[in-house]
Order: sequence, then structure tokens, then C-alpha cells
Amino acid sequence: MPTIDLTGKAAVVTGSGRGLGLAYAHALAAHGASVVVNDVDEAVAEQAVKSIAEAGGTAVAEVVPVGTAEAADRLVSRAVQEFGRLDVLVTNAGILRDKVLWKMTDDDFDAVIATHLKGTFTCARAAAVRMREQGEGGTLILVGSPAGQRGNFGQTNYAAAKAGIAAMARTWSMELGRAGITVNAIVPVAATAMTETIPAFAPYVEAMKNGEPLPDFLRKGEGFGTPEDCAALVPFLASEAARSITGQAIGIGGDKVALWSHPQEIRAAYADGGWTPDTLADAFPTSVGAELQTVGIPAPKLPEA
Repeated sequence: MPTIDLTGKAAVVTGSGRGLGLAYAHALAAHGASVVVNDVDEAVAEQAVKSIAEAGGTAVAEVVPVGTAEAADRLVSRAVQEFGRLDVLVTNAGILRDKVLWKMTDDDFDAVIATHLKGTFTCARAAAVRMREQGEGGTLILVGSPAGQRGNFGQTNYAAAKAGIAAMARTWSMELGRAGITVNAIVPVAATAMTETIPAFAPYVEAMKNGEPLPDFLRKGEGFGTPEDCAALVPFLASEAARSITGQAIGIGGDKVALWSHPQEIRAAYADGGWTPDTLADAFPTSVGAELQTVGIPAPKLPEA
């Protein structure tokens, strides 16, 4: 296997003051990349930079909420000013405003879309402009979610944004291919502030905080682990070893890595001259609708007590 060496490369990781984002920043720095850490909290961002430096890495902080073009330009400009270039962008920043459809406000919806979806768009656009100017390729790593792949109760805004991010990865992989810029979505599953609220996971996450290892049925069966377990995918995708991988949605968590399928037709039926409501009603249950697709993130398969 090739040695992953990102020496000389510069990266921006949005939302990297804590959690998954911090794990991504640490992993990039550990493999030689210089990193712009981004967070909305200055103290958190500076502490993240300090922790990377103490581990032997190089990082600087840029405190700005992502979403606007101005914020994206600041992040890219900071990388160029500090490190002379930009090679890797990881769009991790996000917020939650969970509510069921009939209780979700416009502000709940707009805030999540602005940070996740528009923030990914504006940062990727600014990064793509810079990488194309450099003429040496680059890597865009867009952070998705199982909610975007399958939907999730109470997460209209978040699921829509994450589904859009996966679609943007496929689109941008085509648009940026000639420039040597790879674009992939990653789908991490880890013990974070969000997953701690899932009742099935809560006792295991609490035990993990107390130093106990997560059991195999979670690490392997559910692909559920720590943020650091998810981080390995980021320096890999940023490396020369992954130059041929683009336009994909790749899941990682615990001991598991997986490739998500693209949406595609799975069954078709035909009627000469086209369909009517009546012929659809007759044919659908035994043809196209014989095996309807499930929705939602599958419930964890816990061992029997």
C-alpha cells in the first residue's frame, strides 16, 4: 500500500473546531498537510489549532460562519496567504434545527440550508476557482449523512441539504474532472453530539466516554465508532492513491467502510401507447411496485438482552 504523504499541501476544513471536523483536520495535519481550521467560536478554533500544533502539525484559525461567498473567499484567501496554495477542501460545517414538517419554521429550514447546502456550494466554488488557477488539480471532500441518503424523521432541512450535497458531488466530479479536481461525498457515522441523542446508542456512547471500547456489533454491524474512525477517509481521498476516485458517496464509521449506490431505476414496465391511471392501477402492484423501497435510517440491531 502507498504511504499517504500530504506534505506541501494546504487544506481548509470548515466546522473543524470540534467533533468530526476536528478529527478531519488532525488527520490531514498528521499526514503532512497544513490546515486552515474554521469555526464560529474563536476560542474553540484556537484550541483546535493548538492541539494540532502540539501533535506536530501546522494549522491556523479562521473564525467565520460559512454560507456566504464572502466567508468562502476568506477561507480560501487565508490558505493562500498562509501556505501559498489550496489543495484540499473539506466542507464539514453544519447546524441542526430538527422539527417535524408541520412544526418547522422558515427560519429553521433556511438556517440549515444556508450552512450545509449553500455553505458547501460557496466554499466549493471558491476552492474550485483557486485550484483551477493553480492548474495542479485538487480535492473537494463534501460531508454528507445517512439522512441525506435515506431520509430521517424530523430532519426535513438537514436531509434535504445532505441529499443535495451528494448530488453536487456527482455533478462537480464531471465539471471539474478535466482540471484534475476530484470530488466525493463522505457519509460518516460516529459518536457525536447528534448521535448521542439516539436512545439505542446513548448507553454505549456514555460507556465509551468512560474508557470502555464500543462492542463489535456497533463497530462492525452498525459501522458506528469515534470521529477519529471516520477521519482516515479524508487524507486518503486527498492523496495520490485516490486520484481515480471521484463522484462517489463513501460511508465510513467504526470498522466499516462502504460505497453508497447512486439513485437509479430498479424496475420498469411498459404499455403500448402510454399509461392511463387505470392501467397503472392494474399493473403497478405486480410490476414496478412489487418491491417498494424502504425509507429512513435502519434502526440499530442491538443484541438481545
